[in-house]
Amino acid sequence: MPTINFLLADGSTHQVEVAVGLSVMEAAVNNGIDGITAECGGACACATCHVYVEEGADLPAVEGMESDMLEFAWEARDNSRLSCQLKVTDEMDGMTFVVPAEQS
Repeated sequence: MPTINFLLADGSTHQVEVAVGLSVMEAAVNNGIDGITAECGGACACATCHVYVEEGADLPAVEGMESDMLEFAWEARDNSRLSCQLKVTDEMDGMTFVVPAEQS
């Protein structure tokens, strides 16, 4: 199982093991990661699972609804993603996702 990291706004890092195929949002919610509220439950309808990904991370491109919803994310950047749209893969082992100080 890959291990991913969540860097919170307070500077703390939480490392969690995640089954391949779950979303990064599910990993956060299942492990009680503060700051990922996921109000829509992963339906790509709220932007409350917004994270920043490492620059140059090899992830699928932002498309469609995710792109639209990122317009509502708090302090969206070029490296912003909705964690509900990122399925965990073995290649994500060791990757860090930064949780913003606020969600939309």
